[in-house]
Amino acid sequence: MVFAIKAEVRDLRMTLEFTEQKTMYGGKHIAEGDTLFIFASENQGGRGLIARGVVSAAEPVARKPDAVRETPRVSLTVRRIEAAKRPLGRSELKYFSDWKNGRPETELNFKFYRQATNKIVSVSNHTAAFLNSFF
Repeated sequence: MVFAIKAEVRDLRMTLEFTEQKTMYGGKHIAEGDTLFIFASENQGGRGLIARGVVSAAEPVARKPDAVRETPRVSLTVRRIEAAKRPLGRSELKYFSDWKNGRPETELNFKFYRQATNKIVSVSNHTAAFLNSFF
């Protein structure tokens, strides 16, 4: 499967660690061997799509026993494969807001920027092909 993450990324090492990341839109199904597109969160000084990698470890985070409602979280280790060659972030995606048009840009805008929180999401094959064109 193919996933994308929007998170704080301080440096672009070959191995990246993402601890207790929120999952939405199927993101909780991420597993070792999955492809992951990495977006550096603009809310934390990032610039959007920065890299593509492969998940080398995925560990679900145990839910808190006293929480009534809690979003599933996952900790990941990712091996970076390559850096993006052109920009794709909030400023490029904000114009794609017709939620039913089926465009990959719209899927990304909906899943990442309709809510500003950092998260892991699954992406469709159509959107994965679109993201691959940035490498």
